[in-house]
Amino acid sequence: MKKLLTLPLLFLATAIFAQDINRKQLLTDIEVLSSDVYKGRKTGTKENQMAADYIIKRFKEIGVKPYKNNFKQSFIAKNRKGEDLQGYNLVGYVKGKTDKVIVISAHYDHIGISSNYLINNGADDNASGVSALLALAGYYAKNKPTHTLIFAAFDAEEMGLQGAKAFVARPPVSLSKIRMNINMDMISHNDRSELYVAGTYYYPELKKYMHTTNPNLKLLTGHDDPKLGKDDWTDQSDQGAFHQKKIPFLYFGVEDHADYHRPSDEFQNINKEFFYNAASAILEVLNNIDQDRTIQSLLHERVIMKN
Repeated sequence: MKKLLTLPLLFLATAIFAQDINRKQLLTDIEVLSSDVYKGRKTGTKENQMAADYIIKRFKEIGVKPYKNNFKQSFIAKNRKGEDLQGYNLVGYVKGKTDKVIVISAHYDHIGISSNYLINNGADDNASGVSALLALAGYYAKNKPTHTLIFAAFDAEEMGLQGAKAFVARPPVSLSKIRMNINMDMISHNDRSELYVAGTYYYPELKKYMHTTNPNLKLLTGHDDPKLGKDDWTDQSDQGAFHQKKIPFLYFGVEDHADYHRPSDEFQNINKEFFYNAASAILEVLNNIDQDRTIQSLLHERVIMKN
């Protein structure tokens, strides 16, 4: 269900924000997180926590602040056998001009080592989303946002969105302050320069913010209508936990590709220029939303109506 947005190119005297994404650092982060060192970042493993330590190090370098002096939010995850695993969400924030919050998220876990002992490094899924999250945090650490922005790297997404569910069950701020969630999962691997954004089926008022000044990227809506069955992505990544709490969301991702959940999902197989364009477009959309003060009351009313 592909609907190409044909919205006016300029909505809020939009600048071209592409130059504000540090391309070199963006690619460095995804290359590091998808390296063999982390053995696929499976929840509950030593390597998963090594990846968490890298993300925390980057948060500190960027200037993201922790809540209660700790970036780690611990929770118990269950594997397929029902066994307990220690999971950790990594949560920090950049203070805005208001205490109204937008949560920007991406999961850092992946599926680990296959039964044939091959490493599933998960470059696209989802080292890409985490690297973009770090890039967005870097931008807003230098450019004060209107909203307070929470940056959340979730664990145990591959085990049923357990990290995101733990976050909304025990959020660092009241859920009533969270205006929306922007989630990124698989945004670096597409041969047609197509980036999907799901969520406008439920929240059509968000459509006007979703345009990009980059002519090399197609920003498409879709994959969020329940009539689509398995092609409805609403509950297929971490935005689903927010949606279940009636918090508006936008989910950025690509359609499945030949390397999805396979050892071939490697750094060398992502589309580097597409990835950079995708991260820049997400920044542009987020700026459109953040700079429009009316979005605060609009989304608040939407939450009240749903409740």
